[in-house]
Amino acid sequence: MELPAPDDELAIRRDRMVDTQIRARGISDPRVLEAMRRVERHRFVAPRERDIAYGDHPIAIGFGQTISQPYIVAFMTEALALGPDARALEIGTGSAYQTAVLAEIAREVYSIEVVREHADRATQVLRELGYSNAHVRFGDGYAGWPDAAPFDAIIVTAAPDHIPPPLVEQLRVGGRLVVPIGRTEQDLLVLTRTEYGLREEQRLAVRFVPLVRADHV
Repeated sequence: MELPAPDDELAIRRDRMVDTQIRARGISDPRVLEAMRRVERHRFVAPRERDIAYGDHPIAIGFGQTISQPYIVAFMTEALALGPDARALEIGTGSAYQTAVLAEIAREVYSIEVVREHADRATQVLRELGYSNAHVRFGDGYAGWPDAAPFDAIIVTAAPDHIPPPLVEQLRVGGRLVVPIGRTEQDLLVLTRTEYGLREEQRLAVRFVPLVRADHV
């Protein structure tokens, strides 16, 4: 049986991932690039998946969920335009890889996960890696996290078929909401809340798992 790659080899693969999959495709925010270099993606997948953790593809993590393709993680993070004092909300913690990337840049990250097993595991791995500014809650992401609002940025890593009104309400004026909208295939939207409503930009055609409500699990 082939032995897992050692940590130094995985670090080389991580640098290669950033250079060939992310920066080469136009991601230029130095904070995003540095976060993608720092976060050890292999720590967020099952041990048997370590050797493919830095590949240009999503990876199944159980319960019908995946850890997103590295480029998509970087693209969505850059689209949020996070500042160092930002407070961010993530809907769909999953493996917590995206959570950790956000936590490298933002001051505080609040993340909601609808599958209890994922929420428990995410809490554990984030604690092990020292992300004290990342907070995970088991619950219904559609409803957001009202007692921690307002947020400077909200990212949704599963696809609703419409923009959840509670998330718009919890977004600070001037803040950004990045969300895939649709069913089988989706459009990735970047929405900016203004004093007069939402300004919408359509960025990419993407494919995410559906956003699941807590009462449907």
